[in-house]
Amino acid sequence: MRTVDQTRIAAPADRVWPHAAQVERWPLILPHYRWVTRRPGTSGGAELVEMAAWRPFGILKWPTWWVSEMTVDATRREIRYTHVRGITSGMQVLWTVEPDTQGGTNVTIVHEWDGPAWPIIRRPASEWVIGPVFVHGIASRTLSGIKRVAEGEA
Repeated sequence: MRTVDQTRIAAPADRVWPHAAQVERWPLILPHYRWVTRRPGTSGGAELVEMAAWRPFGILKWPTWWVSEMTVDATRREIRYTHVRGITSGMQVLWTVEPDTQGGTNVTIVHEWDGPAWPIIRRPASEWVIGPVFVHGIASRTLSGIKRVAEGEA
């Protein structure tokens, strides 16, 4: 399963980057996030972050939860996640925040995953439901919220 979500934000990368990297603030600026908690890091320098979000379906909201190892490269404006707990364990995520030539910023989130450890339905579950419905549903809302906040600071 591979999902790619991206947006252009009409704000400089230096204004956008903190909103992507300061994940503990996401519940304050992104209404679909229930909580984000930083935990003590791993021996490799990554931080553990526990995240929980709502995936809305009309008036209903489905709760989601996962824990990731998060590595931040502020120089390259990249954030990498490896999901280590939750249904999406093993998922690899890459955020890139890149300035464009018009003074704005392109933000891309790529999720890659082999799917859950469920025999027979592993691939359909990841490619037909978890990726397009849950991962894309949450990532697209996250980008929209960061865009709204960063552009609103102008």
